[in-house]
Amino acid sequence: MTKTEMLMSQALRLAENGLFSCSPNPAVGCIIVKDGRIIGEGFTQPPGGNHAEIQAMADAMAKGHDIRGATTYVTLEPCSHFGRTPPCADVLIRAGVAKVVVAMVDPNPLVAGQGLARLQAAGIVVESGVMEGPAREMNIGFFTRMQSGKPWVRLKVAASLDGKTALHNGQSQWITSQAARDDSQTWRARAGAILTGIGTIKEDNPQMTVRSARAIQLVRQPLRVIVDSKLSINLDAEILVGGGNLIFSAVADTKKQAQLEQQGVEVVVAPNLNGRVDLLQVIIELGKRQINELHVEAGSKLNASLIRESCVDELLVYLAPAILGDGRGIFDMPPLTTLQDKFSLKFHEIKQVAEDLRILARFH
Repeated sequence: MTKTEMLMSQALRLAENGLFSCSPNPAVGCIIVKDGRIIGEGFTQPPGGNHAEIQAMADAMAKGHDIRGATTYVTLEPCSHFGRTPPCADVLIRAGVAKVVVAMVDPNPLVAGQGLARLQAAGIVVESGVMEGPAREMNIGFFTRMQSGKPWVRLKVAASLDGKTALHNGQSQWITSQAARDDSQTWRARAGAILTGIGTIKEDNPQMTVRSARAIQLVRQPLRVIVDSKLSINLDAEILVGGGNLIFSAVADTKKQAQLEQQGVEVVVAPNLNGRVDLLQVIIELGKRQINELHVEAGSKLNASLIRESCVDELLVYLAPAILGDGRGIFDMPPLTTLQDKFSLKFHEIKQVAEDLRILARFH
């Protein structure tokens, strides 16, 4: 690894500090180097707060350092437009930095190379493409939304080695270890929204909140999204506690909607031709609401429907070293008649978590 890559890796580690708080903005890290040593560090603050570059410059100045002539390492192209904050590219120019090294160009159409062009026009040396792969992975949801208008959809399941998520009688607590369950909470925490179906709510009555130690770092809980075609949810369901939910239904029930709205719940009616919720429209709508990553924890029927309708980007599978025999499966799929019809994925990452395996597999 080159020195430039080592410095960018450090900036990426800083960026991780914003993963659970800066959405819908990307998690970005920045370090400022002068005379061979780091003089400032920063990462993206919650929406409305400083971007990583501004934080790093403030850190350097607070320590009494002169930024002029320094090199800035940042994991994403400095912005060039006015959003919640002024353009970072302009601030870097005014600060008099000599060089800016970025991991990758910002896919946001409002930036998309304009930040780097502005820096170069001001006489600043620019280098891009350093550690681009890890930088893209860290903000895969943001990049997906910028390029497709939809969030990155991650479907999580916990199962035995023979693919069972529960016993035949529905008992499922607990198939995987506490360590695996804690790890799963981290994925919940980084998501902008958590989606489940009415079947899971009626059977398990979950809260669908982040409850691990990671929750302490959160400035917000993910939006809780419910797919409920008949709008049959009980008004006292645990998931509705605290309000702020979003329910997608296939029917317009004025009375029930009014009751839910009094509890701080928004209902969106989005039917498909079969009288059920249009799942693709759900994904598109969440993208419009600036959700970068959508975390799905649902039952086998909704899991299967999301996959059949090409709404899932990635599976997050926790496999326990156990065999349950006849029980409930991960996906309630109709039988295939030919192997050519199978849903193919690629293993992206396989990691052991305590005694369980965590598998990330992607459809594309």
